[in-house]
Amino acid sequence: MNPEALLAQPLAPYAAHSGLSRGRLFEETPPSARSEFQRDRDRIIHCTAFRRLEYKTQVFVNHEGDLFRTRLTHSIEVAQIARSIARNLQLNEDLVEAISLAHDLGHTPFGHAGQDALNDCMEAHGGFEHNLQSLRVVDKLEQRYGAFDGLNLMFETREGILKHCSLANARKLGDIGERFIQRKQPSLEAQVANLADEIAYNNHDVDDGLRSGLLTLEQMNQIDFYATHSREVERLYPGLGGRRAINETVRRMINALITDLIQTSQQRILDARLQSVDEVRNAPPLIAFSDGMAQQAALLKRFLRENLYRHYLVNRMTAKARRIVAELYACFSAEPTLLPPDYQLGQPGTAGASPQARAIADYIAGMTDRYAIREHRRLFLVDEGHL
Repeated sequence: MNPEALLAQPLAPYAAHSGLSRGRLFEETPPSARSEFQRDRDRIIHCTAFRRLEYKTQVFVNHEGDLFRTRLTHSIEVAQIARSIARNLQLNEDLVEAISLAHDLGHTPFGHAGQDALNDCMEAHGGFEHNLQSLRVVDKLEQRYGAFDGLNLMFETREGILKHCSLANARKLGDIGERFIQRKQPSLEAQVANLADEIAYNNHDVDDGLRSGLLTLEQMNQIDFYATHSREVERLYPGLGGRRAINETVRRMINALITDLIQTSQQRILDARLQSVDEVRNAPPLIAFSDGMAQQAALLKRFLRENLYRHYLVNRMTAKARRIVAELYACFSAEPTLLPPDYQLGQPGTAGASPQARAIADYIAGMTDRYAIREHRRLFLVDEGHL
C-alpha cells in the first residue's frame, strides 16, 4: 500500500503526490513504511544544518536571552502552521512540513545582518542568498550518505525550498530553476509554506519584541489588527494582563490569518477548477490572503520593520554582526590556511564563485551565532584564552 493512503484525509487531485513526483537526483529504493516526502522530512530533521538552527538568530542574537525564538523554533512553528493549512486544503502535509523545516537551513549566523554582510563579501563571486544556500545545503553540503552528497531530496521539496531566484542563477540550476525562467508557480504546498513563514515570523516577532521591551503595548495598540484582538481578550478575560494577555492576543492574530488564508485559498482553488499539479503550475498564485487581511499583514510587517528591526538596540547588535562576518571573510580570504582542512579549496563553486570563495562562504554560513563570535575571538584576540 502507498504510505500516502494512510493519511487521515485523502489528497486533492491538485496536491503533490510522491508517486507522480519528478523524483530524486539519485535513484534510491522506495521506502517501505513511509512516503517519499516523509523520508525527506526525516532526513531534514536528522541533518547537521537543522540542529545548528537552534543557535541561529531570528531577531535577537542567541546569547541575548533564552526565551527568544531561534531559527529552529521558528522553523517548527512554520511547520505547525503550514500543516494546519495543508490539511484543510487537502494538500500533502508531509511535503509542506519538509519544506517548512528546511526553508532556513542556509541562513547565516546573525540573521539578515549576517546574510547582507556575506553577500557584500561575495559580490565578486556571485553573491550570497540564503534560499540558494538552503538548496546548496540539501544538495551538496550535508555529508551523511555513501552514495551521494547532500540529502537527495525529492524535486518538489527542493523546489519549495527555493522561494526566490534571479534569472541568472535560475539558468544555472537546471530543472529546479525552470519555473523562474518560464514564470510558473511551484506546488500549492510550496505556496502554503511560504505564507506560513510570513504568519509565523510577523506574529512571533511581536511576541519577542514585547518580551524584550523593545516594543510596548501602547505602540502595539496603535495597530488596528493587534488592538482588535487585544480588546477581544479584555472582553473575554477582564483584568487579564501581562504575558497571558499578550499570548491570548497573538494566538488570535495567528488564527485570524490562518482562517482567512484557508477560506480565500479554497475559493481561489475552486474558481481555478484545478485537476492536477500541472494546472497549479500554470495558474497564478492561489494560496493567498483576502485583500483586507493582506493589507493588515502588510501594515504589521511595516510596523515591525520601523519599530523593531530598526530599533537602535537591534541596530547595535546587527552592526557588530556585520563586522564579525566581514572580518571573518577577509581573514580567511587572505589566509585560507586558517580554515579547517575540509574548507581549504573545498566544495566546487556555484553561481560564478571561485571554489575557495564559495568554500569560505559555506563555512561562515554554517556557523551558529555563538560559534561565529568565538571564531572571531580566536582569530583576532591575542590572549591566553583565545589562542
